[in-house]
Amino acid sequence: MVDHVNVGTTVLIVDDHPTFRATARMLLEAEGYDVVGEAPDGETGITAAGRLEPDLVLLDVNLPDLDGFSVAERITSRAGAPAVVLVSSRDSSDFGPLVLGSGARGFIPKGELSGAALAELI
Repeated sequence: MVDHVNVGTTVLIVDDHPTFRATARMLLEAEGYDVVGEAPDGETGITAAGRLEPDLVLLDVNLPDLDGFSVAERITSRAGAPAVVLVSSRDSSDFGPLVLGSGARGFIPKGELSGAALAELI
């Protein structure tokens, strides 16, 4: 069942693992989100967020060039910034106050990613 709250919500996925990006895209599109782009690293993600103007950026904490916390700070500091939700294969307890200080709306472990979990944060 598609949650109509999500319908039309545009998403940019920023993650260095192509398999996770593909899986997240399929899962979110099946739940009514519109994935408008993907990026494999932080700099590309920042540029894509400015160009695509998504409603939401799903952002990996561990990227090859920049950490997700600094990427979230840069994305959320712009006027009209999208919501940012951080993801990682590690547990949120590993990051503590870094999530709150980054400007992100919250954190979801990759294994728990769902449209409903995102909807609770955005």
